[in-house]
Amino acid sequence: MITIYDWFGYELPINERYRLIKEAGFDGVLLWWSKYLDRKDYRKGPQIVREAGLFIENIHTPFQVQNNLWLDNLDGEAATDCYLQCVEDCANLEISTMVVHLPDEDNPYNALGLDRIKRIAEKAEQLGVNVALENLWNLTNLSYVLEQVDSLRIGFCYDCAHHSRYYPDSNLLSMYGSRLMALHLHDNYGNATHRLPFDGTIDWVTTMKKIEETDYSGATAIEAMNWGYEGLSVDDFLHEAFERAKRLEALRFYNQ
Repeated sequence: MITIYDWFGYELPINERYRLIKEAGFDGVLLWWSKYLDRKDYRKGPQIVREAGLFIENIHTPFQVQNNLWLDNLDGEAATDCYLQCVEDCANLEISTMVVHLPDEDNPYNALGLDRIKRIAEKAEQLGVNVALENLWNLTNLSYVLEQVDSLRIGFCYDCAHHSRYYPDSNLLSMYGSRLMALHLHDNYGNATHRLPFDGTIDWVTTMKKIEETDYSGATAIEAMNWGYEGLSVDDFLHEAFERAKRLEALRFYNQ
């Protein structure tokens, strides 16, 4: 299965967006799930996605509130409520997984933040929703939460370009591959991430081999944006992204 992040850089009517994704060959999408970034129609997405013949692999919760999660104030409670609502949304819409950004390294974990994660985990367990915590510039917080919260519903979203950019010397898949729930596959070149695979510095042979060595059985998920590809039409970008994803699939399953 091959999926793509649904808001990949081109402004399009929502119906056309999912039609073009399907026509390019993709099986499903990762949905942006927030009013932020001027996505006021995001709640219409699931029905339109399914009418287009695509499946929903996961939703990406709003990163705009991520650093509030540890705060002992109303913003901290609002961030917690936001993620709790996302759990409910996934359950109501029959979406298995949601992706969450934890606070970054400038916002170290505390007991209150851990209690909030445990509240989210409890609700996720009750409703049967996976909460995949994504690696960014947040390894201290990510490691702490994954070590402290022993829940089958709290796991790992592996972002290969963030790994390469922020913590290239840490073997994240060895550390947390057993809890892998989602992938974000894109390339980076210097500080530029979200490039199409094979347009940066990531060793894809090694990366896909390590992914396949985990228990992950989900889709090969592309999170590239059109940043730096503005000369490509939306059709050309999507078809190129799909072809790159097929190359990753071939590497992923090469040794099976």
